[in-house]
Amino acid sequence: MGFDLVIFDCDGVLVDSEVISCRAHAETLTRHGYPITPDGVLKRFLGVSDREARQIVETELGRKLPDDFEAEVKHATLSFYADDLNAIAHVGDAIAALDLPKCVASSGTPEKIRHGLTCAGLYDQLAPHIFSAVQVKRGKPAPDIFLFAAAQMGADPARCIVIEDSVPGVTGARAAGMTVLGFYGGSHCTADHAAGLSAAGAAVTFADMRRLSGLIAQVQAKAFVT
Repeated sequence: MGFDLVIFDCDGVLVDSEVISCRAHAETLTRHGYPITPDGVLKRFLGVSDREARQIVETELGRKLPDDFEAEVKHATLSFYADDLNAIAHVGDAIAALDLPKCVASSGTPEKIRHGLTCAGLYDQLAPHIFSAVQVKRGKPAPDIFLFAAAQMGADPARCIVIEDSVPGVTGARAAGMTVLGFYGGSHCTADHAAGLSAAGAAVTFADMRRLSGLIAQVQAKAFVT
């Protein structure tokens, strides 16, 4: 008895991309009359799907953003990726050390996820089991993307363990009935990041991917003790 599936978030867990994504969103939003800093984007929209973040902004603006807004953000993000994106330290070795099935469940678009993982040299380790919030009705903090990923992988949600770096992600995974490890090793994480993940329901928090395999074994021993 134990976990049957490891589900990874992408941004901030596999690729150190949150600061880059926030910069792209902030520059594009500001250009369209919604002034915000990269730090402001991080605080307000970390872990929230692009679709739902857009709905929030449009409600506050009282008008629609341009039809090509997502395309503008995507272009800015991917151009920054080419120069600045790195994998989270040690994550490739951490993935390779796991003897469980694994997949990705991200709020990003399929193209963004694929491009980020490719730039970071991780795509081949995880493809084709990569799932995006655009494939479900509701993004995080709803549980939809996690339940969808588990169903696609043929896993019982109660036997899935999720690696997340955001409060919406932890909240969604817990709502799906899954165990969560909260990761706070990305460059976007602040001093109080771990506490926020714990408060949202993460069983354990950690900042070094070299600990991942051991932590999964540790949490598994507690979760499935008879």
